[in-house]
Amino acid sequence: MHRPTPSADLRHRTVEGPAGRLHLVEQGTGPLVLLVHGFPESWYSWRHQLPALAAAGYRAVALDVRGYGRSSKPAATDAYRMLDLVADNLAVVRALGEERAVIVGHDWGSNIAATSALLHPEVFRAVALLSVPYAPPGGPRPSEVFAQMGGDQEFYVSYFQEPGRAEAEIEPDVRGWLAGFYAALSADTMPGRDEPDPHFVARSGGRLRDRFPAGRLPGWLTEDDLDVYAGEFERTGLTGALNRYRSMDRDWADLAPYGGAPITQPSLFIGGTLDASTTWMADAIAAYPTTLPGLTASHLLDGCGHWIQQERPEEVNRLLTSWLAALQH
Repeated sequence: MHRPTPSADLRHRTVEGPAGRLHLVEQGTGPLVLLVHGFPESWYSWRHQLPALAAAGYRAVALDVRGYGRSSKPAATDAYRMLDLVADNLAVVRALGEERAVIVGHDWGSNIAATSALLHPEVFRAVALLSVPYAPPGGPRPSEVFAQMGGDQEFYVSYFQEPGRAEAEIEPDVRGWLAGFYAALSADTMPGRDEPDPHFVARSGGRLRDRFPAGRLPGWLTEDDLDVYAGEFERTGLTGALNRYRSMDRDWADLAPYGGAPITQPSLFIGGTLDASTTWMADAIAAYPTTLPGLTASHLLDGCGHWIQQERPEEVNRLLTSWLAALQH
């Protein structure tokens, strides 16, 4: 049994990316495993995986995605399109002196990891997707799909896509908003089925936080953890992170040549049964024999919410390290 090495062994560094600085946190030596976070997080969301992967014999590297944390935050909205984020991942691999990597992503990071593997199989030799299933490019224009969801309510993605609107809600109280958002999607604090769905906003002047749970943090999130996340977003603002949502139609056009394309490398999926991502996208999971023909395993963790590698770190670490061990280095 490997014992995780302490956080004091984490190495912070910056490398040059296509749009400027990319901040990385690294632990361990061995084959490279690149960890890509989602919204609204940072490299810190992999704090439980870095030591476990290092102890298992891997060079684990978690980055701050463009627009987050200590990485550069370009001003242009279309600087956050998927092709640019894939280019950042390629730049990280090269800057670390490596030729190939396993890529692991959560939430938006799952989409970024999947697209990286789809476009560059010669670099990303295997891909693990957490919480958000792989769905090949194609289909209707995203903004049109989201606009039709919810009826007399507005879907949160449409809400995020309007420049400045979500910022006006979040930035006066970043810490409080983050606490509520994390709680809304966590298994132990999410609203009950008979309560208003926090993925939707009332159309007449509603705010997302109107439907957030109040008063307690989820079990996986300490006050100190929340301070880390809040401190980063209080410093950077939310626009860089939200620009990912505002680039989805651009991604749809950019990736049209890959419509319906499978990812053929070895792959892994881990989701939570209480995560809306896995229930709304159940058809995508069912399509894995076609869309992820190299899939090794698909796991749905019973009673787990959206923040899977933080809610269930030991279980996720075990699944990740056993999957990695089965890959040919």
